[in-house]
Amino acid sequence: MRSLLLVILFLLSLSGVVLNSIGYVIFPWYFLLMILGIGIFWFFSQIGFDVVSLFSKHLYIVSIFLLILTIIIGQVTRGTVRWIQLGIFSLQPAEVVRPFLFVFFANYLTSEKLTLKRSLKSVLLAIIPIFLIFVQPSLGVSILTSVGFLGILMATSFNKKYLLIGLIIFAISIPIIFQFLAPYQKERILTLGTNYNSIQSTIAAGSGGIFGRGLGHGIQTQLAFLPEKQTDFIFAATSEELGFLGAGLMLLATGVILFKLTEFMENAVSPAGRAYISGFFLTYLIQVFIHTGMNMGMLPVTGLPFPLVSAGGSSLLATMIGLGIAVGAKKS
Repeated sequence: MRSLLLVILFLLSLSGVVLNSIGYVIFPWYFLLMILGIGIFWFFSQIGFDVVSLFSKHLYIVSIFLLILTIIIGQVTRGTVRWIQLGIFSLQPAEVVRPFLFVFFANYLTSEKLTLKRSLKSVLLAIIPIFLIFVQPSLGVSILTSVGFLGILMATSFNKKYLLIGLIIFAISIPIIFQFLAPYQKERILTLGTNYNSIQSTIAAGSGGIFGRGLGHGIQTQLAFLPEKQTDFIFAATSEELGFLGAGLMLLATGVILFKLTEFMENAVSPAGRAYISGFFLTYLIQVFIHTGMNMGMLPVTGLPFPLVSAGGSSLLATMIGLGIAVGAKKS
């Protein structure tokens, strides 16, 4: 765990440096969230996966409750309802509940023989939270939750031919799903690489060179050409100010975390632990891939943060919870 913690601290430090440079206004409060995240990581890594699993059903119920509560009393921001206001802080339940949902599905899919009936029931149980996240609307988080469930399913004895059939059905359903997207989401897909956000992020990512323009000297970031530079486009902001070197170290450290997760997967305490790590690993990988891709103008902008680097308390806490549970799921 020590090596993983060192990499996490490196990414959090990089996050602090870059966010402070681009003038993110919630400092120094965000440092307190980082410290809280480290504490949460340590807590879940110590109590062990088996203990968390004892409450997997309760965690699922509480997760569904929080997602429904968000829709009912959530704060409306830019036409979306994703946050619950808690004093001076805002919580995005869709982010925070994701690792707990993975714990539930990992246990549900490995606790009994996986028949077709049980598999279909698990899909139904997964559709409920995914739908509640999708209608907020939060396309990116709903995609990650779906990917995590898929990763868990692949790590079980599930008959893979049914998975192939499901993927074919999903592919056929894409035009129908597209019709239910919010107008701004449709626009992001249809204007891939040509909309304002994509153009500015591509310019920022490519203008830093090897060593970058220097902290506080990024033209796109400092002159506010780059939107949401502290969250959706933190990779582009890092590339501009710290160059290929800074962005490369950011990806390298993330690669170390993913590698450690594969080690944990091979040495999991139980089939459920292995399934959980598999789902969390795939989610982490896809999140980094999508964030980097949309910053390079190669993928639609989905609003997904870069784990541990982008600003966002809910995303940070969710990542630290997920990593802590993953550490607790490996053999000591």
